[in-house]
Amino acid sequence: MTAATPELDELCYLTAQSLPSLKTSDHFRLVKLLGQGSYGKVMLAVHRKRGTAMALKFFPRGSTSLTSFLREYNLSLSFCTHPSLTRALGIFYSTPSYYVFAQQAGLYGDLYDVIVGKVAMGEECVQRVVSQLSGAISHLHSLGFVHRDIKPENIFLCDKACRWVKLGDFGLARAQGTLVRAVWYDSPFCVPEVEAAKERVEAEGRDTETGKGNKGSEDKQGRGGTTEDGKKVGNKGERKAIWISVEPSIDSWALGILIYCMLTGCFPWEETTADDPGYKKYKAWFEREADREERNSHGKQGEWKERKEAKGKTEDIVRPGEGKKQSDEALEPNPVISLFAAFSPLALALFRQVLNPDPKRRAVPDEVLGYLGGAWLLETEKEEKRRMREAEEEARKISEGGGMGEVKERESRRER
Repeated sequence: MTAATPELDELCYLTAQSLPSLKTSDHFRLVKLLGQGSYGKVMLAVHRKRGTAMALKFFPRGSTSLTSFLREYNLSLSFCTHPSLTRALGIFYSTPSYYVFAQQAGLYGDLYDVIVGKVAMGEECVQRVVSQLSGAISHLHSLGFVHRDIKPENIFLCDKACRWVKLGDFGLARAQGTLVRAVWYDSPFCVPEVEAAKERVEAEGRDTETGKGNKGSEDKQGRGGTTEDGKKVGNKGERKAIWISVEPSIDSWALGILIYCMLTGCFPWEETTADDPGYKKYKAWFEREADREERNSHGKQGEWKERKEAKGKTEDIVRPGEGKKQSDEALEPNPVISLFAAFSPLALALFRQVLNPDPKRRAVPDEVLGYLGGAWLLETEKEEKRRMREAEEEARKISEGGGMGEVKERESRRER
């Protein structure tokens, strides 16, 4: 748990005591539907007395607990102070059918409409969006919260050119370190550690059936922890439940998938599983690239590590002096897979950081800022190199011609 968690809990307790019951039509004029989903719906509304436009988010009382409603409201109101985070406006109430709170309205739709639009997103526009989102996500992480639902539908536009975007929908946001039930869904936004957790629980179930037990198990229940409901999970927890820890690396993965979507207009793969052909190719390419880097690193140090399997154990055998021999030999080529063939080396390096299958080595959103400013697409990179060559050639001609002053003098003489 983080320091912000008790404060959020206290705010939820206080607001629960003062939740008013109102009739929406007495205070707001509903204009149009902005969005709808399993959570409920969002309506564009105008406050009858103030005349200000806002978005009203309606949560069905039959499927929404008061705790989850107040958690999202107070998180958005008190912690989302970054300019690229959608903030609640301090208006919340209940009706016989809904819990409702008001928030800033994204009057120009969401990022999904831009990605699937007829005109592809320009690279400069993509980098503008990434810069803003990186700051917004980092702000949440600094407070100890993880968004857990970063996708195009939850990024709202404040203008048509994406010069100002806001990340919203904090219904799944939780404090870092909270244990949550792993929800499997067929989407590339689902992190690879969910499948790993599922396989681990299934393996433990097989061990239990064969009488081997779970001694030494690394599952979250075996170690114990705090669930999203504040309950302790220990060895007596449900055997078949799959629990994962909420970590910032979840948002980093989602940000990487989002960047791919904005640059290409499609997903890199359908789901993040070993059975998905696209993800399987990416992971194989990633591992080969990591192996090449490791070999190159050891080669520079003048030593080489050979991995040896013996009696079910993996050992590293260090052979001094053989590293240089390995580095001198040409490493096997590792061609970029077709899914990423359109990207520049800079973008490939970025993807390898945020889409690292190992969550412990996955880059944090702040690190993405170091990749801004350069070309992310090969086409853009080639165009920049062409312009650079033209500029250098022009500078060379001016230098050989005696400088800019003499050029202007000759031009003025020709004019006379």
